[in-house]
Amino acid sequence: MTKIYAFANQKGGVGKTTTAVNLGAYLAASGRRVLVVDVDPQANATSSLGFDKNSLSLSTYDALINRVPCSQIIASTRWQHLELLPSAPALAGAEVEMVHLLAREHLLRKALAPIADHYHYILIDSPPSLGLLTVNALTAAADGVIIPVQCEYLALEGLTELLRTIMMVRDNLNPRLYVRGLLMTMYDGRTNLSAQVVAEVQRHFKDRVFRTIIPRSVRLSEAPSYGEPILAYAPRSSGGLAYQAFAQELLNGDEGQGTARVGGKGPQRAPTVARRQEV
Repeated sequence: MTKIYAFANQKGGVGKTTTAVNLGAYLAASGRRVLVVDVDPQANATSSLGFDKNSLSLSTYDALINRVPCSQIIASTRWQHLELLPSAPALAGAEVEMVHLLAREHLLRKALAPIADHYHYILIDSPPSLGLLTVNALTAAADGVIIPVQCEYLALEGLTELLRTIMMVRDNLNPRLYVRGLLMTMYDGRTNLSAQVVAEVQRHFKDRVFRTIIPRSVRLSEAPSYGEPILAYAPRSSGGLAYQAFAQELLNGDEGQGTARVGGKGPQRAPTVARRQEV
């Protein structure tokens, strides 16, 4: 059965795209068929998987506005089992055009419906806003929303508004929607602040916080410039091991497995508190 997750947070720079791309890569390496759906006009997920967003003939804009079938837009990446529904700069104007369309909140869900059964996982990377594109991502997310939260002082700022939007979408558009979990990102083990932020989020959200914590990592920052997920660029880096552990944790929860094997290297778990920042 296909699992469809949206990645949402209206704060930019929290690791949404990094998580969608790298989780997708590790799930694909485990043998699952994965589709990454880029509905962010910045098209960072598209670039991170090695595609030139300015040279694409078709994109999610065409799926949403022109009703082009997703099967004509989906691109295969260089990695087995990992495919992409790419974004392009044209998507920036889509929200204005969507306002006048019928059932505008359901456009993405309807676009994905004919191809959903071809995948084990569909991961939707949404823009850093709570506009119509993000609402479409939440409406299409049949199995929940994953919220990356940066380990910084203002981490909780805006979460209340995001959770209110999620509740609104659940009550009015997608009754299956729930918070699959909060993922702590950009953890800096050299500071007390990161540990304090993690503790505060865990206190507020308890078992809805994933055990895996993603550290700050130069390698994670470098990988998109090479158009590669961390699995291909630096799999043994702290960021690579952390996303491997996160993919395993998600699979264990989704499939009820005790030790799902991800990336062909066996179980790995990121430390709750990192000892140092990778440089």
